[in-house]
Amino acid sequence: MKFRASLWVWLVLSALLPGLNATHAVAGFSRPEVEKQFQRWIRTKLWAQAKRRGLSRPVFTRAMKPVSLNWKLPDLRPPGSPARAPHKYDQSEFSSPERYFNERNIKALVAMSRKRLTRWRAELKQIERRYGVPAPILVAIWGRESAFGKARLPHNAFRILATQAFMGRRKGYFLGELLAALEIVQKGHIRISDMKSSWAGALGQPQFLPSKFLQFAVDFDGDGKRDIWKSVPDTLASIANFLHKNGWQRGRDWGFEADIPPGVSCALEGPDKGMSVAQWVARGVKRVKGRRFPPAEKKRKAFLLMPAGRFGPAFIATQNFYTLKTYNESDLYALFIGHLADRMRRNAPFIRKWAKFTGFSRRDVQKMQKRLEARGYDVGGADGLVGFKTRTALGMWQGKAGKTPTCFPDSRLIKSIR
Repeated sequence: MKFRASLWVWLVLSALLPGLNATHAVAGFSRPEVEKQFQRWIRTKLWAQAKRRGLSRPVFTRAMKPVSLNWKLPDLRPPGSPARAPHKYDQSEFSSPERYFNERNIKALVAMSRKRLTRWRAELKQIERRYGVPAPILVAIWGRESAFGKARLPHNAFRILATQAFMGRRKGYFLGELLAALEIVQKGHIRISDMKSSWAGALGQPQFLPSKFLQFAVDFDGDGKRDIWKSVPDTLASIANFLHKNGWQRGRDWGFEADIPPGVSCALEGPDKGMSVAQWVARGVKRVKGRRFPPAEKKRKAFLLMPAGRFGPAFIATQNFYTLKTYNESDLYALFIGHLADRMRRNAPFIRKWAKFTGFSRRDVQKMQKRLEARGYDVGGADGLVGFKTRTALGMWQGKAGKTPTCFPDSRLIKSIR
């Protein structure tokens, strides 16, 4: 029972909190004055936008009248604040990809996932038949996003979205999400009082933002509502519909763990460098433990995936991996979902182990990214995160510098890039 409790903490924190190292409060402003400006914004600019969208005044008033600013959210920029907010990860230690795949947590999650596969077998079979997405993928996302619906969503969604729309880093984006949330309650999918969300404004068991709800949520249980808060069939079918409409290819796996020989550069990673599985094999790429790629995959395009460069497991990914990234753009998130789905069928960990990295922070990674950008490399934005563009840029720099490409930073490599 002890490790189950730790798993729930891990799931809930990762789903609902913006980061344990973040400094949320914004200081140095007259909060009462900003609150007054916020209420004027609701009465004037926000209502004008809502009216143009066709929203009713009674619904708007009931939803927005009790709303005040939430000052604990990250990246807030109150009126009059500097255009560039301070980074929240100056002192945060860089996290190795290994942390994402804690074996004890995964084993516990596999056991719980298998119970859900059994409990909802009939519904999952129907959903898979309709949308083409395998049941283990759906259950993996369900578990990762909301701990199978057990994670508590404590926030008033309108307060979260309105705060971001008024003084967040992406005001225009969240304004659209706020209007979409108002549309959801106007259409009767959920009561205003039940409109709860995560800290980021994501709704229900699949953690859809409001605009995604309007696009992808479905009524699968036939009660006339798209209920992603309480209905498991609606939740699972909505996830499936999302993936289906974002390009999930029926009958394909997400990817395969592989051995990548030294002659295949790690800088070949990424969705823009795909080639057929047969071409990868011709370069010496093999599946781990002597397994063969499915015959149907040989002529299909696939992609090199090395989330830790040469310091961890490597994969040949299909287009379905990148469809998983439409749900969450993180490589590690998509890999986690694919791996967890695989573990429901055959509960075996990755063959190759992850290296652990210490001695540098996200700020150090960001500085390294800026230095690479100054040399003309595309790192995908200097954000302190090691996405595939940063990894391939590192590999290309290492090759030009006469070093063996590893495509992943360590403290010594970061210091050597000047």
